[in-house]
Amino acid sequence: MRAALVGVDFGHSDFAASMEELMLLSRSAGADPISTITAKRSSPDSAYFVGSGKADEIGDAVVNDGLEIVIFNHALSPAQQRNLEKRLNVRVLDRTSLILDIFAQRAKSHEGKLQVELAQLQHLATRLIRGWTHLERQKGGIGLRGPGETQLETDRRLIGERVKSLRARLEKLHKQRETQRRARGRNHTFSVSLVGYTNAGKSTLFNAVTKAGVYVADQLFATLDTTSRRVYLGQDVGNVVISDTVGFVRELPHQLVAAFRATLEETIHADLLLHVVDAASPVRMEQIEQVNLVLKEIGADHIPQILVWNKIDAAGLEPSVERDEYATISRVFVSAQKGSGLDLLRDAIVEMAKKAPGSAHLYQDDEAALQDDQFDGQYDQHDGAAPDQAEEPGEDDRISTHSQVGTR
Repeated sequence: MRAALVGVDFGHSDFAASMEELMLLSRSAGADPISTITAKRSSPDSAYFVGSGKADEIGDAVVNDGLEIVIFNHALSPAQQRNLEKRLNVRVLDRTSLILDIFAQRAKSHEGKLQVELAQLQHLATRLIRGWTHLERQKGGIGLRGPGETQLETDRRLIGERVKSLRARLEKLHKQRETQRRARGRNHTFSVSLVGYTNAGKSTLFNAVTKAGVYVADQLFATLDTTSRRVYLGQDVGNVVISDTVGFVRELPHQLVAAFRATLEETIHADLLLHVVDAASPVRMEQIEQVNLVLKEIGADHIPQILVWNKIDAAGLEPSVERDEYATISRVFVSAQKGSGLDLLRDAIVEMAKKAPGSAHLYQDDEAALQDDQFDGQYDQHDGAAPDQAEEPGEDDRISTHSQVGTR
């Protein structure tokens, strides 16, 4: 699908990197970026976000280049999106809708699909009047009055009921995860979560350390589902559980953060975070900041963290370990693809596990007496989904919310 990318520079230093990221996001969604249109403004235009003159310029590009979609590198209000689509006569997506579309394509597990659908419905609920032409209010007058509930109100009610159903399902999966964590804590298992900016190499590093065989690709959000593996790191520590989580990105939609909270709780309840950083990226410090902002939002900013500088082969660095003023490991330099420095990383995990206080192993109260042997050896999991929940929701159980970028 031929697309135009639109970005407005409001004076932020990372504007160029943000537009490059939009290019990657659009390609990940299946679009073919043909044109890139930028503008400088002090504040967004209330009607078109970019102003009427720039909207005309975008319209000319749509006609001249035969474009089918326009993608904005910003969150648009429903009114702005509606106005732009009327003026340009093509589909207009904002950054939030684009990321939601990518997540819809990539979600593979039962829980991941539920979380994506919930986020899509929450986003769609604010834009019903924009997207569907049959949602106009009933006309008044004799013989023209409709039923007591308009189509718009009916659709809002149906979406509300579906959201309630999805939340109930996710709450059930949340309880299953909680039970597994309690069993883990009862067995005094040290828990490690990989976090980081999308495409920093988390899944590659996860595979290198655990031999898991998780899908890896040079694209944004290649994997969404949390995967956990148990790894033996010697007699001093024994088994540790390492989890690979969804990658973060600039301006990650709040709907996704809320919907994926159950998945991200693997991060919240970890004893140690391995914050994977693309050492070769020129904007790595900004990416670190973005990840830390999301960690703060989900309540995981208090957990001990080691910065793992990955892709050192591309950055021209050597495997090494750095410590802070308290002699605690702060950074480990590795190349997951080449296998360089992985022994240093394992040693760092062992050192942090030895230093972890007993209180770091949660869920050791009376409620944790939950059939220990039932969960022993079951840390090789995807999203904590129970076997009886592997089936897909039926067609009559789903409201279609797919946007028109790419194909599924």
